[in-house]
Amino acid sequence: MQLAFILRVMGVLVLGSIGVAVGAQIVRIPIIPESVQIYITVFCGLLGAVLGFFVTPSLTLNPVQKLRRNIQQVPAHTIVSSTIGLFLGLALGAIAAYPLSLLPDPAGQILPFVAAAVFGYAGLMISLIRPDLFQGLRGRWFTKDSPEPVTPTAAENHTQSVLLDTSVIIDGRIADICRTGFIQGELIVPLFVLNELQHVADSADALRRNRGRRGLEILRQLQEESPVPVRLTDADMPNIREVDDKLIGLAKELGASILTNDYNLNRVAELQAVKVLNVNELANAVKTVLLPGENFTIHVLQEGKEHDQGVGYLDDGTMVVVEDGVAFMGNTIEVTVSKVLQTAAGRMIFARPDSPSA
Repeated sequence: MQLAFILRVMGVLVLGSIGVAVGAQIVRIPIIPESVQIYITVFCGLLGAVLGFFVTPSLTLNPVQKLRRNIQQVPAHTIVSSTIGLFLGLALGAIAAYPLSLLPDPAGQILPFVAAAVFGYAGLMISLIRPDLFQGLRGRWFTKDSPEPVTPTAAENHTQSVLLDTSVIIDGRIADICRTGFIQGELIVPLFVLNELQHVADSADALRRNRGRRGLEILRQLQEESPVPVRLTDADMPNIREVDDKLIGLAKELGASILTNDYNLNRVAELQAVKVLNVNELANAVKTVLLPGENFTIHVLQEGKEHDQGVGYLDDGTMVVVEDGVAFMGNTIEVTVSKVLQTAAGRMIFARPDSPSA
């Protein structure tokens, strides 16, 4: 806001001065009476100042912010490759410009600039279309006998970026998952997700407020401790209001996937062909695998929904329903798996006691 105000003031001064200069030229027309010349000059100056106040931010600040957002979304190796391609193209254009400058005028004056522009544009486009080209050339510079090892480059190791939604940040398991090294690529947190997280942390409801603060703490841990790079971005979808819809639209624009534990967001994103990484599905996939007939111990915590059923939980949170287990409430017993049921909420195991004793 302060920068925008400074730009407006500069616009008032610059365009106001231009307006005064234009007015001074207008009053030199002989048919304009001398009595109104000062008013015309002042009017032109005021008109320029007004235009400068309202137009300057859209001519300066907005394009710079848009350019910044676009640069943030471009991978670093693409920027490096395009810069090298542009430099090489301009170098070739400079080489071709000398013999062209020896041609008779006007060809000798025009063609060198045309050659520089064509070669520069060609180098830039080739590097954008094939960003791996310069990496491949780099690899050829080192032979098998070279003492310097050839390591994978950024282009070769480039993996898809991952957008985080509010629910998965609040959930907190993402910090542990990142520490294990299972997630590859860059984690991106859009500012509209951070704003929603802050709104939850400022909620009047104590539970929501605690959840929001936990999410902010998890995000801080990710930035400080995660081996996976975490980046905040102000890239936005201004024509979309809902945060989930913004996230899906941004994922499409960036070619990124979404990391979430929100079932509805998961389904909507999949319908729009956006790749989704669901933490709950990952947790279900790595839960303990028990087959019918296997034995294990379980602590019966409470009574089940059906008659004489007891309920316990494995270390990973899997629910175990013990038939005729109500008599063993509060005890740890040996049970045998009778059935494994996979539901939308997760995996459920049905078991029966091995013996009537605790």
